[in-house]
Amino acid sequence: MPTPRRGTSKDQPTAVSATGLRKSYGDKLVLDGVDLHIPAGSVFALLGPNGAGKTTVVKILSTLLSAGEGSGGIRVGGHDLATDPQSVRAAIGVTGQFSAVDGLITGEENMLLMADLHHLPRREGKRVAAELLARFGLTEAAKKPASTYSGGMKRRLDLAMTLVGDPRIIFLDEPTTGLDPRSRHNMWQIIRELLSDGVTVFLTTQYLEEADQLADRIAVLHDGRIAAEGTADELKRLIPGGHIRLRFDDPAAYRSAAVALRDATLAPAPGPARPGGAPDDESLTLQIPSDGTQRELRSLLDWLDSIGVEADELTVHTPDLDDVFFALTGGSDATDQTKETVR
Repeated sequence: MPTPRRGTSKDQPTAVSATGLRKSYGDKLVLDGVDLHIPAGSVFALLGPNGAGKTTVVKILSTLLSAGEGSGGIRVGGHDLATDPQSVRAAIGVTGQFSAVDGLITGEENMLLMADLHHLPRREGKRVAAELLARFGLTEAAKKPASTYSGGMKRRLDLAMTLVGDPRIIFLDEPTTGLDPRSRHNMWQIIRELLSDGVTVFLTTQYLEEADQLADRIAVLHDGRIAAEGTADELKRLIPGGHIRLRFDDPAAYRSAAVALRDATLAPAPGPARPGGAPDDESLTLQIPSDGTQRELRSLLDWLDSIGVEADELTVHTPDLDDVFFALTGGSDATDQTKETVR
């Protein structure tokens, strides 16, 4: 179940902002003027191919790496990163691509170590550790060496350790890489619970379904720049290939709609067709190019009413994030594969 989308009004407090973020390694320009504006209490997903600079962005925003010469202002949690990095560190938590768990000690000891690093009193540290271990389903394994944990358990422990300091902004750099589908879905649920607490999540991932499920807004990083940004639905509409398909049980209704559609102005080059464009009188279906918006769907339904025809099945086909990713990053030609939503 996708995370309910939250609004991104300009009146919302800003959790993370960056203007003209730049970074080079020698002669290689990794970030070339990246702008970010992430409202508090939302999930922002940064996508991009390997080597696009996603981890570099996370490291800069979390004070682990300095921004490059020529970068503009950066604020995280309301604090200026350049002049007050310590306050930024106090406001954030970071879970990197590779687990920070120490396998030689128990899960509980890992948690207590983090509590000590946050200078929590001993009693408070034990309480916080116990609560987080319970929240992440690790109480039974708490006394066992972390080296005996499964990959999913280690990632949960890693995130639990990140939460010891009660951060309001969390950077998750490919948090589900290498996890099996069940563990990945468990991690998604944990992220949704964090959002219900008002935490802001900055997520990098190579799993496009993950961004589709979790993120309020998604940005695609390519060649050091943001190639596109928007909601998942907005990004999908950038790619051609969407259409509405009508199927009829009654051949007479199908023929009436097909004839009327040839003269209609609902969509360019309308007509009965398979996805490849061949006529499909046998299956009694019509395919109409569409971006799947509510306005276009309403227009089509009004048109069917006006000619006195009712379709027996209507499906909306939209490009998925895979198509968007390939089209924007040039990693592959955008495919004709579509995702169906039955209305």
